[in-house]
Amino acid sequence: MSELYPPIEPYDRGWLSVGDGHRVYWETCGNPEGLPALVVHGGPGSGCGPRVRRFFDPARYRIVLFDQRNAGRSTPHASEPEVDLSTNTTEHLLADMEALREELGVERWLLFGGSWGSVLSLVYALRHPDRVSALVLMGLATGRRAETDLLTRGLGVYFPEPWRAFRNAVPAAERDGDLPSAYDRLLHDPDPRVREAAARAWCDWEEAIDVGGPAGPSRYEDPAFRLAFARIVTHYWSRGSWLPEGEVLRRAPELAGIPGVVVQGSLDPGNLLGTAWELAHRWGPACELRVVGTAGHSTSGEGMAARLVEATDRFADGDATTR
Repeated sequence: MSELYPPIEPYDRGWLSVGDGHRVYWETCGNPEGLPALVVHGGPGSGCGPRVRRFFDPARYRIVLFDQRNAGRSTPHASEPEVDLSTNTTEHLLADMEALREELGVERWLLFGGSWGSVLSLVYALRHPDRVSALVLMGLATGRRAETDLLTRGLGVYFPEPWRAFRNAVPAAERDGDLPSAYDRLLHDPDPRVREAAARAWCDWEEAIDVGGPAGPSRYEDPAFRLAFARIVTHYWSRGSWLPEGEVLRRAPELAGIPGVVVQGSLDPGNLLGTAWELAHRWGPACELRVVGTAGHSTSGEGMAARLVEATDRFADGDATTR
């Protein structure tokens, strides 16, 4: 199949109370008796949208989507300035995924994640290998500081004008330091004008480096989304995503028993570090890396959707191999 499956609507949805005042939104689509698959969205803080349901055959999959803490339809929302993000960490998100699995009565599920969602999926698989039937990943990241440093500083040589605006949006004394930390402080400033200006500058940079991104109206035009997204992503990146440096790549051989497909656009700026190739090499024969020559970071890039649907179709057929 070369196109996405037709649009579908959830047959069930709800909010799961996970502690600390958080309620995590979830929904299920497709076949209630199908192969369980969990969509792990990116960002951090992007939330899930309806398009991602269409990467799965609804006759063969039980498709589960959820919005991570403070994002999307989960509450409280990070766009509310008084919201405390201290109980939104990688460990909290991993615990939420396990709580959701238990709530829905799932024994094992396929994880489908892109960008930050690939980080979270990989860490979950390392922590709970017996709960993961397969991994389908795209726009790969592993949570290393080198990756976030590339996205916030290294890419400045490729996008000099947008990066100058991005860098100059923080106080002069912080421009040569850790930019996510500088933005994190601005996004929690008591003055709403300071918060909004920082959110706009951060999201302008995100759009500038999204080579081959989706056409049409930008999600960043929504002020609430813009502020929540920028607050959550800088909250994570300024703290190393609460992961030991290099943990995912170092432990990747432990994934040898889990089949996986990594679909990577060759024009994705994150490829400059070779992360997808290094992960596939360390993961071993169970992982297949598919490079799409004309695509960037987005799943909207040419050829990306077809390769992702091929991967989910194959696992729905019961193919646990990668060749």
